[in-house]
Amino acid sequence: MATTTLPPPATDTPVELLLQFPDNRLLIELCGEFDRNLAQIEHLLSVQIVRRGNEIAVLGEARERATEILKQLYDRVAAGRGLEPGDIDGAVRLGGSGQGTGVRDGDQIEMFKRGQLEIGTRKKTVEPRTHAQQAYVQNLFKHELSFGIGPAGTGKTYLAVAVAVNQMINGHVDKIILSRPAVEAGERLGFLPGDMKDKVDPYMQPLYDALNDFLPGKQLAKLIEEKQIEIAPLAFMRGRTLANAYVVLDEAQNATAMQMKMFLTRLGRGSKMVITGDRSQVDLPRGVPSGLSEAERILDGISGISFNYFTAKDVVRHPMVAKIIEAYDKSEGV
Repeated sequence: MATTTLPPPATDTPVELLLQFPDNRLLIELCGEFDRNLAQIEHLLSVQIVRRGNEIAVLGEARERATEILKQLYDRVAAGRGLEPGDIDGAVRLGGSGQGTGVRDGDQIEMFKRGQLEIGTRKKTVEPRTHAQQAYVQNLFKHELSFGIGPAGTGKTYLAVAVAVNQMINGHVDKIILSRPAVEAGERLGFLPGDMKDKVDPYMQPLYDALNDFLPGKQLAKLIEEKQIEIAPLAFMRGRTLANAYVVLDEAQNATAMQMKMFLTRLGRGSKMVITGDRSQVDLPRGVPSGLSEAERILDGISGISFNYFTAKDVVRHPMVAKIIEAYDKSEGV
């Protein structure tokens, strides 16, 4: 694959960068059906991409960045890895300024190409798609206690569950424990029909959803039946010592200060713990302080504990979600 910079023409036509790809089959996969992958890069970087046989011409101010990303994605396809819209979005984000991780641009691209931050599970391989997600995943593997704080859609819980599954299937922990405070949006368990499991399961469903992405259905059901994976409300953690486990507390902004202290002190030998939450979505009664905010204040600076923060720029759901979050933050003066 070669890159050629054409000399500036006599007219005002912008300089273009020309990429040549030796394998037409891989080029077809890179471009996507009806060149939709190229169209996505054009939209994200405000460039023009023209395909000419086995060559691609890139025009626009961000042409150099676009060509680096095209090379990176071609290498990905050549390595036999799939290429989805989210992968392209991640490549564009990670090919940016490098702010937030302390890693230079070229190093970020090389890390992404080598797959060093891939999280292998039984059903799929998960990759961080923003600089903040990269730093977060690094800390999930490195620290015994990690916090992921930021708005919905930034991958805080999803990545934590992916790492938990990875650690269990690779034998680093014996079990996974996932928990949430069973208080959301003003509802309480007593108002829901059914027995305790029926009342609790709706609150736990996002955790089941994440697990279903990473483990085959039958295997997941067996692991839950054998208690190698536990999904339970925060209140059920009292009195336990969680040893040799990967423990995730989701929606931690809805834990009281007492509940948070109780949960943090459950950490046993051989275990890792992740706390995720969104400070803008506290559903505790008025006047009851959030245990997540208190934990931030008390635990800041302690060795072995990491805090990772996300913003609307890290949202990896529909692009409209980021716009909605930014609009609300602006309205609230955040």
